[in-house]
Amino acid sequence: MELLSKYLITLSNMELQQLFDIVITFAGFLAGWVLNNISKAIERLDSDIRDMPKDYVTKDDYHRDIDEIKSICKQIFDKLDNKADKN
Repeated sequence: MELLSKYLITLSNMELQQLFDIVITFAGFLAGWVLNNISKAIERLDSDIRDMPKDYVTKDDYHRDIDEIKSICKQIFDKLDNKADKN
């Protein structure tokens, strides 16, 4: 303990300033790195959201298509029923 206190006392203000500068520089680097990664993640999410209409069908489009298929099936079944009635 005495050796540590002796060493700290012998550190000049210049050495403490350099140590402080190194710590601040390292903290700034980490903060910049984190912000850069967050920015890239947001850009990827934005790109994914913009591509959603190309990859997925909206609910309204799905219902419209299903209604059309049901209508076509109903027409086919009606024709089959008419054919069966004639025989």
